[in-house]
Amino acid sequence: MQIEAAIFDMDGLLIDSEPYWQEAGKETLLAFEKTLTTEMYHSSTGLRTEEWIEHWFHYFGISETYKEHAVNMIIQKAIEKIDLHAQLMPGAKEIIEEMQQHMKVGIATSSPMKLVEVVLPKLGLSKDPDVVCSAEALPYGKPHPQVYINCADDLGVSPLRCLAFEDSFNGMLAAKAARMKCVVVPTKEDYDAPKWVIADYKISTLEVFELSALTN
Repeated sequence: MQIEAAIFDMDGLLIDSEPYWQEAGKETLLAFEKTLTTEMYHSSTGLRTEEWIEHWFHYFGISETYKEHAVNMIIQKAIEKIDLHAQLMPGAKEIIEEMQQHMKVGIATSSPMKLVEVVLPKLGLSKDPDVVCSAEALPYGKPHPQVYINCADDLGVSPLRCLAFEDSFNGMLAAKAARMKCVVVPTKEDYDAPKWVIADYKISTLEVFELSALTN
């Protein structure tokens, strides 16, 4: 089937922002005297900040009275850290610009638009993506497919003719639920996990993706 649009996740796929989200999350929970391990953090990767806080507040038994404050704290901390320290993932700029030569390109992220505004200049693209969609204000974030469906609608392309690029399990579920083909780029530590079996393609880095794979 012909692919007419490529839709990219952002955090952890295009930019190495996950360590800074992790730092921000751990620091925020520490303010409530709760310690989050790295393994625990990775189990909730891909959730929106509000859902992430709800998940861990429930787990740790923290009152939801502080939820809004905690959400704002994480977002502020993460944006500051990402703006100062985050680097592009290998091949991120190149794959977007290659796709732009052949099809429409969108970004579908769980992160707030404030972070998108920080990340896009870092990509240094000669042309902005055609569409950027955030799940920030949607009723549900990933693994719900709505942000991918919205992105496809805004691009004017059927989800069946879209190829999604993801690095997280929740993101992959969202893309597949939207009926898109999905390329996953897991971390090295997670690469061989059986959970990626429902992806259409699995690659170790964006650098090795070949457009010709879509016709195979």
